[in-house]
Amino acid sequence: MKSKLLAAASHKKCSTSEPEAVATGQILFMRFANLRFFKLNLWPVAIAPGSDATISTRLFTFCAQPFFALIVLSLASTSVFAQRPAGQTGPAGQSVTGAEIKGRAPMNKEILRVKLPRAEEATLANGLRVVLLKNNRVPTFTMQLVVLSGGLSDPANYHGLAQFTAALLREGTATRKSKDIAEQLDTLGTTLNASAGLSSFTSTVTTSGLIENFDATLDIFQDVVRNPKFPQEEVDKYKQRQLAQLQFQRSLPQFLAAERFQRAVYGEHPAGMIVPPVESLKRIASADLAGFHSTYYRPNNALLTVVGDITLKALLPKLEKAFGTWQKGEVPQTSIPVAPAPAVMKIQLIDRPGSVQTALQLGNLGIERTSEDYFAVLVMNQILGGGPAARLFLNLREKNGYTYGAYSNFGGSKFRGTVVSASEVRTDVTEGAMKEFMYELKRIREEKVSAVELENAKRAIVGSFALSLEQPNTLLQGIVTQKLYDLPADYWDTYPQRVMAISVDDIQRAANKYVDLGHLQIVAVGDASKTRQILAKYGTVEVYDAEGKLIPGGQ
Repeated sequence: MKSKLLAAASHKKCSTSEPEAVATGQILFMRFANLRFFKLNLWPVAIAPGSDATISTRLFTFCAQPFFALIVLSLASTSVFAQRPAGQTGPAGQSVTGAEIKGRAPMNKEILRVKLPRAEEATLANGLRVVLLKNNRVPTFTMQLVVLSGGLSDPANYHGLAQFTAALLREGTATRKSKDIAEQLDTLGTTLNASAGLSSFTSTVTTSGLIENFDATLDIFQDVVRNPKFPQEEVDKYKQRQLAQLQFQRSLPQFLAAERFQRAVYGEHPAGMIVPPVESLKRIASADLAGFHSTYYRPNNALLTVVGDITLKALLPKLEKAFGTWQKGEVPQTSIPVAPAPAVMKIQLIDRPGSVQTALQLGNLGIERTSEDYFAVLVMNQILGGGPAARLFLNLREKNGYTYGAYSNFGGSKFRGTVVSASEVRTDVTEGAMKEFMYELKRIREEKVSAVELENAKRAIVGSFALSLEQPNTLLQGIVTQKLYDLPADYWDTYPQRVMAISVDDIQRAANKYVDLGHLQIVAVGDASKTRQILAKYGTVEVYDAEGKLIPGGQ
């Protein structure tokens, strides 16, 4: 069977009670024995001879207007996707490298128009804002309280306080012990989790379950949010778990690379930490958690979002009962620290004697979430390292066989995020991998991408966006993002068009601005005796131990 790309377009009228949502994409549905998973993309796909591939169509029915059919590819063999040494081909001499899209159906620009369902909103008397996205497709719900204070509100010597507070909310209230909460949630088949990042400006408490158990779940939820006691014995247990986890994390090269990279980019900024300092962890006590909760967990400093099979008319009385007596308060304003000026280029090596792999991260400061360059960077990243069809993967894995995967990523908050490329390679190919990383970073800056690369990247992004519209929770998170960053009301409606509007020139402009080789931070974790001289070809190397301490004479 010759290599084929499977994509087709079709139309169907959906129920007029459903919202209009249109986009395009391709679903690859792969069946390996009894294991099933699916991936949405528009990447080149090769079907190996003898792979017993079958083709069927599936309609993506989240629309009220003519929509499109997605092609489902079912493979009974894993032979196409197994890693092979560089240059080795698949059955009958066929390789996935360089597979081309064939017979793609023409696309009408109309399919890029999206009109997402609108959430209903209300505000309780105490200032608690409520956002409901009704979804009656399944008898479930998800409820999330977004407290507008997180790790950026931590006192200077108590980094991790917001994280600890969130993590220990469910460890006991005035009327329920930790065991009671766990048992009651298990009986209801309900989940309840809370989190806050070290450099986040929010804390979240999330619960989900069957709609028939909404009232019982809400009672536990409001108790955990409003009345946590933070028993000292539970705080002590949590500290011990965190210390043990930190010890384990320091054995992982990925953790060491991420920790050193964040510090290299951000310095003393809160984003320069990925775990709380041990000193802060040991210092925090029950009274500190109670103080943070009392100060920041207030209804006028929170947003309550709900998605599920319930109406606003039915929801509001329940919320009034649960949260109506929650007292508002004066909440200190969170200061968003500006990311530091880009640091000069540095190469930092964490020594792991005897390591058979080298973990590499190369990157620099990127954009804020609200940047006008967001969509250009989004598409640029997709081309550079956004997946198996991207340049880094095709070069380091498919062409050279250095690694199982090489990717790039970017992010942004209310301060500048990072643009980073990363992989783990065998120690003996560290030199080749560094050469190819630098080649690809320079190429994305200096050469204009091809029209085919650009089109495939944009289709992959829009297709993934289309698939996400089937998930009500994703829609709700989109609403939260829109509110937290004060994005335009039609931001998600126009998302596909803004992706498809990115040009070749936009990609090169974004690459030259945000793939900043003059301020590139290179972090490697591996055997210094075998990699230091290789890295020294790119600049002065600083060598650290696994605790993050500079080794004497290591510069």
